[in-house]
Amino acid sequence: MKLRQPTGRPRPGAKPGATREQIERRERFERARRESLRGDADGPVVMYGWHTVTTALQNPARQLRKLLATENAARRMSDEDISPRITPEIVRPSAIAERLLPDAVHQGLYLEADPLPSPAIEELPARGVVLVLDQITDPHNVGAIFRSASAFAAAAIVTTQRHSPEATGALAKAASGALEYVPLINVQNLARALAVLKQRGFLVIGLDSSGDADFADLALRAPLALVLGAEGKGLRQLTKATCDHVARIDLPGEIKSLNVSNAAALALYIASRRLSR
Repeated sequence: MKLRQPTGRPRPGAKPGATREQIERRERFERARRESLRGDADGPVVMYGWHTVTTALQNPARQLRKLLATENAARRMSDEDISPRITPEIVRPSAIAERLLPDAVHQGLYLEADPLPSPAIEELPARGVVLVLDQITDPHNVGAIFRSASAFAAAAIVTTQRHSPEATGALAKAASGALEYVPLINVQNLARALAVLKQRGFLVIGLDSSGDADFADLALRAPLALVLGAEGKGLRQLTKATCDHVARIDLPGEIKSLNVSNAAALALYIASRRLSR
């Protein structure tokens, strides 16, 4: 049974004095705009923000579809000798803002492009460090993880085709250009993908608060796969069972847990220092 909206109480985000028709039209618009940012197999990847867009423009593997730029952004690209490879359409800032969610910071650039190809996990070179994400659904967290993965030269990020955000919109903005440097591998079954990594020589370590050892104390070797779970839920039971080890990150302060993107950055730092020795 469909519940009616209580009378006399405005819906969230509704302007005072708005009619029901205006409210419903606004809600339909917001739903459609959110759907446009989710992406699909055949649709374009939406990118906005200076670093996100300019890095994509300079990636020859990225097929570009549409570029919108404000006069200031176009002038800055020219001043910094950034060749866009596609003729930008010069627009007012509002023309970009109306394509995005209200809290999106576009910095005068908006790009639509094709998704980068997702390599098969069997084709992943058996070297370096790989991050595996077990149903982490927040695009800001995943984008921040991409940024850390690029900073620490991770070989790839592995996610599931379901229960993971598309590499578009807010995720691409949070990644700040890292999508162009770190391959994204989508798999149907995470436990099977971990088994493939183990067969190819990867040491697979799950990071979870229930781990029986401190990650900093484990003997590490390359190739290495670090598995991170969603905040709150952590790693799923089958994921844990498939890992070679399940480790925790011990912290000296009163707060004993980290945001998953911060935990990924710390784990990458520990792994890079240990492997370099």
